This record gives sequence, C-alpha cells and structure tokens, in this order.
Amino acid sequence: MNKIFETPLYAYQRSEDQDALMPVRRKVVIVGAGPVGLAAAIDLAMQDVPVVVLDDNDKVSFGSRAICFAKRPLEILDRLGCGQAAVDKGVLWNKGKVFFDEREIYNFNLLAEDGHKRPAFINLQQYYLEQFLVERLRELQAEGKDIDLRGNNKVSAIGRHDDFVILEIDTPEGPYNLEADWLIACDGANSPTRRMLGLDFIGRVFEDNFLIADTVMEAEFPTERWFWFDPPFNRGQSALLHKQPDNVWRIDLQLGWDIDREEEMKPENVIPRLKAMLGEDAKFELDWVSIYTFQCRRMESFRHGRVLFAGDSAHQVSPFGARGANSGLQDTDNLCWKLKLVLNGLAPESLLDSYDQERIYGADENILNSTRSTDFITPKSETSRIFRNAVLDLAEQFEFARPLVNSGRLSVPSIFDGSVLNGPDAKGLPVNLRPGAPAIDAPTDQGWLCDRLGNRFQLLAIGVDVPDHLEDGGIVIEAVKIPAGASPELAGRYLGDAKQAVYLMRPDQHVAARWLRFDKSAVLAALRTATGRIKEQAK
Repeated sequence: MNKIFETPLYAYQRSEDQDALMPVRRKVVIVGAGPVGLAAAIDLAMQDVPVVVLDDNDKVSFGSRAICFAKRPLEILDRLGCGQAAVDKGVLWNKGKVFFDEREIYNFNLLAEDGHKRPAFINLQQYYLEQFLVERLRELQAEGKDIDLRGNNKVSAIGRHDDFVILEIDTPEGPYNLEADWLIACDGANSPTRRMLGLDFIGRVFEDNFLIADTVMEAEFPTERWFWFDPPFNRGQSALLHKQPDNVWRIDLQLGWDIDREEEMKPENVIPRLKAMLGEDAKFELDWVSIYTFQCRRMESFRHGRVLFAGDSAHQVSPFGARGANSGLQDTDNLCWKLKLVLNGLAPESLLDSYDQERIYGADENILNSTRSTDFITPKSETSRIFRNAVLDLAEQFEFARPLVNSGRLSVPSIFDGSVLNGPDAKGLPVNLRPGAPAIDAPTDQGWLCDRLGNRFQLLAIGVDVPDHLEDGGIVIEAVKIPAGASPELAGRYLGDAKQAVYLMRPDQHVAARWLRFDKSAVLAALRTATGRIKEQAK
C-alpha cells in the first residue's frame, strides 16, 4: 500500500484558540481539507484573507478517488501556484477511444489545436493533488500568510447567527468553540455541515453500481481514455480504462443494481473480473477497490446566510465526465474573490448571491450532462438499449452519429450566460469569449495569457491603448496590453474578424464585459456591475 496514506500531513497541534477564555472570532473558517477546501484556503490566503481550515483527519484521502483534472482547473491550480507540480506528476492526455463489443467505433481528440499551455486533461490520484496543495499552503505560511490548517479538529455542532457562525470542535484534547464571520463547507458528499444545518439534496439517484479497481501493472496501453459498451468481458454492461501515475490503472466496471456490494469488493471476486478483461496471464496487484452509485443531485441553494457550500458538499454528479473535483475547484475560483471584496468592504454582501446564481448554473449544467451520460450508458428499457446500440453502430461508419454517443461528456467550464455580473458585449467578437466565459489560453509576447491573468480585475487590451491603471470605489483595474499582431492564436481566439478589442477580466479569469474600443466610463460602469455595486450606487 502507498505510504502516502499513512503519513500525517497536518498532525494535530494545540492551537491558541483552545486556551482562550471566550470563543475566538476568525474571519473565514473552512471545513474540509480535501482538494476543494485546500484550494479555497490557498486562494484566500494569497489575497491576504486570514483563514482557518478544520479537518477531522490529518492525512490525504484514502484511495485515488478523483483522478481526471481538466484544462480549466489546471489553469486555476496554476493561478494558485501548484499547477506545475500536478502536471509534472500527472499523466497527460487529449485522446480517447470508444468501443462497442470488440470493435473500436471511433476515436477523438479533445485538444486538437496548438497554442495551449495545458493539455485537455491529466490523470492524477487525488491524494497527490492534496499533497501538492498542502505543500503550497506551507509555502504561503513560510511567506507569512495567515493560514492555519488544523488536523484532527472535528466540527460536532454549528450555530448560525445573522453576522457570524459558532462551531463546537472536538479534538484529541477535548472540545473548544470557535466563531467565524464566514464558514465555507467543503466537507464532501456526506457533508456533516449540511446535515447539522438540516439541509438536503434534490435530484436523482440511479439504480446502478460501478466497481472501481485501481490496479498496479506494467501495461502497454496508450495514454488515452478507453470506454467500452457491451464488451465481451462484461456483457451487457460498460467499462472504462485510464492510466494514472506509478503504473496504476483505473478500471471501472458496470455491475448492475441488484448486487451484494461487500461481496463484489472482495479480491476473490474482483480479480476474476479483471482477468476476464486483461487476460488470464495478466500480472497485477489491487491498489484500491470501491463501488459507487450514480447520483446527480445538488442543494437548492449554496449560500445559507454566513455559511457557503462548495464542491461535493453542494452538488454531486456521476463520475463519468470528470465533473466532480473539477467543478469543485471552479466553485472556489468563483467564490473567493467575491468574499475578499465583501470582507474588505469594497462590495456589498449581496455580491455573494452571485456565487449562488453562477455556480448553481454550473451545477445544473453538469447534472444535465451527467444525467444524459448515465441514461445512455445504462439504458432503462429494452427500447432505449436498442436505440443506444443503433447509434453506436452508426457511429462506427458515419461521423454525424458520433456526437450522439455519450460515454460521459467530459468536463468543460461553464459560461455564465445571464449572470447579474455580466456587462456589455461587443458584436463581432468570438462568441465563446462572451461575458461570463472563462479565458481561453494563448501564447502572447510575454508568455502564456492565463499566466498573466487573475487575482485582480484587469483590462485586457489587444491592439488598443489604455491607461495602466483605473480605480473605482477602492478597486483597481490593471492593464494587460498586447499588440494586435503578437500571436495568431490569441488574435483568432479573442478578436475573430475584429482588428482590436478590450476585455474587462474578473479575478477568476472570466470575462466581465468587452468592447471594440476603450471607453473609461463604460469600463468603470461594467466594474460596478461585476462587483454588485450598481444597486448600492442607485440607493
């Protein structure tokens, strides 16, 4: 077994808060030190927001769990300062193949064009990502950032008030109370925070079970995503194969609904299934085994007063499509800059309602795609199965049928159409970079574009002269100036047929507004919209 599971990364240490006569008030407390909670803590600490992270464990998560991390979350990790470590360790991939029975019916490339720093996906065990995030957190501590990670601190009770939250926390040395101006719950699909507040999920649980078998073996399979419908080694079901670091291969096998989960997880039952797939002579070791059920659900609201939910504690999707951890990182990416402005008194508290709006929009998009994937992978009637199989047969010969095949629509970032934070749009610019969209990377005259964006409001000026800085209500906009002919990839992605453009970029690298020319009053009005200050100003 990998020793990383056994090594405490943030062992329990008594904090000064436990010796205080009255509960200490902290600005932000995060519950959960998984990838989402750690990312939120790092993001806030980088913006000089003091933060405490509580976790009832002191180690990385057991088992590889989430393994597929998409291009957009990798760019978020770059912004947080640990993307390169993840990419260096991860298995990079852009391509995949889809099989029906024993036949390859088609293959695909998720990032066919050049001019991107990051690949479409990397495969990386969740425990490695957690390790890299903790290491980055320690770097920030060494730089003097106020970020406190407390292991073996289990939240056992929560009380909500209008302007703060009070927590009762159990430790090896007894309980203590702690107050928080804001609480961010990142404590997973079975969120104790959600349960203690009497909140629940809405959505669907699908009647099917899938076996995860992370298998250590030397194999010559290419670094691609392989998905089978009705393979000979798992008749009437599906299967998935992915390569991870350290010669670990993720194998997912559909089992059906009426099974004995404990029996199916026993090695004497798992190994024959793997040999049927890999061959009787295959040599391998089991690294981790689990069984999961497809669930597509979310909370009705991600904000409850001073308590904010992110990641699996707020929403769940089926694993096919890699939308779980990826969407969780996009949650915190959306939340932290808004919370920073509210804490600093630069934006009204109502700005946080846009987190609820935008990330529920993203969650609903993920749930819709995951539900459709699940319905295609696991037909609920014989008629549905006949239709599904006909589509697969057509896809082998005709390209028009391939978009109908759904082996798990893979994670893409949401474009927040209709967001209250969106400003004006200019006609003639590429539609996929409209207000609400995340930045698309491209080479520039001074390195990769996404490396130059983020953590503050910026004016991306392509072929347009703009001031170096603008300011409104204490919020500064910095200019990122790029010559119009600096990069054909950037011009194609950001200008289209236009000669020049100006983009107002949010701290999370999403487009707030865009124009064909610079207009100071228009830019400042869009900034007020993007920070939720239009209504405040109207008062």
